[in-house]
Amino acid sequence: MANEPDGIVLEHLRALRADAGATRDDVRDIKRRITSLEAGMAGLHSDFAGQSLRIDRIETRLERIEQRLGLIEA
Repeated sequence: MANEPDGIVLEHLRALRADAGATRDDVRDIKRRITSLEAGMAGLHSDFAGQSLRIDRIETRLERIEQRLGLIEA
């Protein structure tokens, strides 16, 4: 009878250890997924900056064309 409480405690500790291991694996997976999302967002920010630069260049070219055609004053 004296060993039964020790056995129950050990059984619960093993179950807790297994749950902690599963939680650790889940957290690692979530960290990897968040890192992937952050990298994707950084890529999007870079793409937006590139598009803004291209639009600025097109705007400058359009202004020069309008000036040459006399559509706007210099």
